[in-house]
Formats: sequence, C-alpha cells, structure tokens
Amino acid sequence: MKKISHTEYPRPQLERDSYINLNGEWDLTHIKSDHKSKIDYKINVPFSPESIASGIGSFILQPDEELVYKKQFEIPSDFIHDITLLHFGAVDYSCICFINGKEVGSHKGGFLPFQFDISNWIQVGKNQIQLMVKDPTDFGPQARGKQKLKRGGIWYTPQSGIWQTVWLESVSKDYIKDIKITPNIDTKTVEIIVTTDSNDVTIQIIDGNKIIGESSLKTANIEIPNMELWAPENPKLYDVLIKSSSDTVKSYFGMRKFSIGFDGKFKRLFLNNKPYFHNGLLDQGYWSEGLLTPPNDEAMEKEIKLMKEMGFNMLRKHIKIEPLRWYYHCDRLGVLVWQDFVCGGGAYETWKVAYLPFIGWKTKDTKYKFLNRTDEAGRTEFISEIDKTVNLLKNTVSLSVWVLFNEGWGQFDSIQLTEKLKKLDDTRTIDSVSGWYDQGQESSELKSLHLYYQKLKVPKKEKRVIVLSEFGGYSLKTEGHVFDENKLFGYKILPDKQSLETEYKNLIESELIPLIDQGLSASIYTQVSDVEEEINGIVTYDRKVVKFDIDFMKNLNAKLIYK
Repeated sequence: MKKISHTEYPRPQLERDSYINLNGEWDLTHIKSDHKSKIDYKINVPFSPESIASGIGSFILQPDEELVYKKQFEIPSDFIHDITLLHFGAVDYSCICFINGKEVGSHKGGFLPFQFDISNWIQVGKNQIQLMVKDPTDFGPQARGKQKLKRGGIWYTPQSGIWQTVWLESVSKDYIKDIKITPNIDTKTVEIIVTTDSNDVTIQIIDGNKIIGESSLKTANIEIPNMELWAPENPKLYDVLIKSSSDTVKSYFGMRKFSIGFDGKFKRLFLNNKPYFHNGLLDQGYWSEGLLTPPNDEAMEKEIKLMKEMGFNMLRKHIKIEPLRWYYHCDRLGVLVWQDFVCGGGAYETWKVAYLPFIGWKTKDTKYKFLNRTDEAGRTEFISEIDKTVNLLKNTVSLSVWVLFNEGWGQFDSIQLTEKLKKLDDTRTIDSVSGWYDQGQESSELKSLHLYYQKLKVPKKEKRVIVLSEFGGYSLKTEGHVFDENKLFGYKILPDKQSLETEYKNLIESELIPLIDQGLSASIYTQVSDVEEEINGIVTYDRKVVKFDIDFMKNLNAKLIYK
C-alpha cells in the first residue's frame, strides 16, 4: 500500500487540535449487479477505486452495483470528549454509514462534505467503520460534472466512492460549530459571526505575532488598524483565534472587495474599488493518477504556483468543488477563483448544448424539457446544493465570481436562481450563464462568452460586464505523456512547441489584447492541464511536461492589463 496521502488538517478556516485522519488502507468489496458476485480489494483512501492511486483502477462502478468500505481503527482514551464527529470530505454519490455495526447516518451528493455525530456509537479502543456506496453517474440527474460512463472527448472517466479525506474530531458541547467572516474595506472593519452554544466567546485578530483586534461578542465588527489589502500581487492574510469556554479554533481572512464599477466607458470587474483584469485559466482539476483527487497537497500547491509564475492571476474551477486546502493555497498564494457550481440533469444532447448556440439559437431556460431538466427531484437537489456550496466556501478570500451554469448543461430557472444566489452572497459577482442560453440583463451581471473556432470579438453596446469565460484550447500532443496515443481532442492541434507558442502569441496579441479597450474585463484560456485525450493543457495530464516556456507566458500575460 502506498504512503498515506492528504494527512494535513483538511479544513484550514476552522482548524482545531482534535483530529484523527482515517485515510490510508481500507477493505473494499465491489458488489456486482446480481448482488451475489463480490470482489474484495485493499483500497488506498481517499482515492476512488477507478483511479490508479487507489491501488485498484480495474473497474468502473455501474449504476446497479455497490461498494462496501470497511476499516478498523483505534481511539485513544484522551481523544473522546462530549461529541465525536465523523467527517467525509466527499463521497460520490450516495452512502450509508455504520459504526461498530450501527447505522449512524446517510448522505447524498458527490461533491460536498458532510459529517455524522457518532458519539453514541464510538468507543475507546478498537472500532469499525463501514460505508455502503452507490453512484448512478450520468444515469441519474444528480450533480456529477464531466463524469460519464462512456467517456471520451470532453467527457472523462467517472469515479465513485470516497474521494476526499475521512477524519474524526471530538469536541465539547459548547464547541464552535461555524464562523462567517465578512471583510469591509470601505469601513476598514471585519464582521465575524460565531455559531456556538457557548455564551463565553473571545475573538482575537492577529497580524504576525501581534493582536490587533478583539471582541467577546458572537457577532462582532472589529476595526482593522493600518489595513493592508489582499490582492493577487499582495496576498495579505490576517489570522483569527476564536475561543469558547472549552473550544479553540483558528482561521484567517483577507481584506478585499469584489464589485462591478464603471471606468468612464465600460462596466468592469473591480477589485478593491479599482478596475482589475481577471486573466485566468480553466481548471478542471482532473489528475492522471487520482482522477478528481489530487495526488497530494504538494501537487495542488505546485500547480497553483506554476500558473501564477506564468503570470495568470485567476483560475476558474470548472464544474468541480476541490478539497478545502486547494482554496487555502489560492488564498495565501494570491490567485483569484471563479467557482462553478457542479451541474447535473438529464442526458447531454450535443445538438442542443453545442450546435444550436453557434447559429444564434435562443431559448428560455424555464422550458425544462428542452434542456433536459424535467426531473423535479434533481432540480430540488441542485438548489439545495447551491446553499451548501455557498456555505462551504463563504470565507474563501480568493473566491471572486460564482458561475451558476455552464453552456446550458442542466440549466434551468437561471433568473430565479441568480436572485437566490445574490441573497445568499452579495459580496461576489455572479456569472449566471457561462457560454450561452443567456437570459438577458435581468439575469446575469456578466455577458459571458465562449469563443472557439472563431475570431475573438465582443458585442457592441453591451451594458453588462463583458467576460471571455472560455477561449483558446490550442493543443499539442506530447509524446509519451498522453492518455491515448490514437485518440486526441483539441480545438486547434499544433504539430510542435514552436508552432504552439507562435499561434498562442498571435491569438493573445492580435485578438485578445485589443478587446480590453473594447470593454473586455476577463479572459479564461482553456486550460491548465490535459485531461485524458483532451490535449489542450498548459501542462500534460501527468503534470510532467510544461508545454510553454514560463518566461514566454509571463511576458505575454504582463500585457493583459488595463492601460
């Protein structure tokens, strides 16, 4: 069995000392559709069985099959307090959990964390956890992103089961359940709301080794003296220490503001009350060895650093929610995040979601049948996951834009859901409909364009902020570093590195940069890495080859600014 991965504390913005990591070797039983045939494995959690990193990688879970995970673990006598919580970073898709043979809870949703109170079933000494998992993948309407049983092209190998860290913590009855941190650079204050049953709360804001603000209120507005703003060029973070009578947690925040403003000619994206050009990359977050699970914490950090070193200041996390440490690295390294909600719905029909938009076809997304969103339960689940996603990432310093729907996939009621999202979070910009099936100005704050196979351009007389939320996709096959030597997908396949850099340079200098003076406020190039046979990455799928020279990219990106 491989070295245990992802041993770091998985929740950087609500961190406490009580922590037992349950990653590593588990027993796994793959139950076939006849419910009689079974195959037993040893699996390396938190990697899904379809991945190489799991130690299995030999099957794809089918909708009528089941996974059963088991692990024996020990609890030391000094660990257990009043309440013991079992956390799962993510399990795809539905699961039922047992501790020492007793059912403790169930969950649905493949991309969001959840927890069970196992206080009544856990014991000092030996314990057993069992998790039963099912996943319909694209045979169900649930949020699943780009996973598909019949993978190929822009659709990727599906995964199932546990794919983020499993961990335990034990806390007092008055433990700190949640915190919400909202900076306000205009008043030079930060609002901190502490959710706890304790009436004895202390909040301290720390800059370096110095306490610069304190409060004993559960809802506190604290002034930040000599306020230093967070930005990609200066990712300044302040630490927070919060105590109840029997609990202590650590967190952090940055003083920054995301808004929309007018530069005298166009509406623009603003950062800290000034126009700021978002120059980013589409980031699928797929890995050759782990699929949706990064190989380790260092790999996430290394990739973010590389993209920033190349001069990009933003990543669009595409139809995936990452482990929380990924957002932590973006916060501390200084990279803006555009966060997609994870889409689902019925079958993806290419002629509706790819071909018709290119001929200017428009439709109302209240027509559920056309966009394959007739399943009411699926729509209800998506709406509930909006709330959960916003709550999960609410304190992320770098998260600047929410992306509600992408290219019509599972799109419905975007006007209504944009209003809902605004009420949940009025501190960030919303890209309601990225790509097409735009519902007009009453819906999205952005005019969001995807341009492939055509010259880059922006609409004239557009009253909204104009963003190019996908473009490029220039591709290069890197011998010995491709998923499939014979099957390749790319929007423009080039024969060698020199041709790739020449074409890319021409695209940026001749087509993209002139659009900034015509109102363009953001650009997102496709993409960070190759994904399976999709070979349009800045780096290869195995992350072993960077296709562009770093200085070449840095020099080009330096030109993507407001003059």
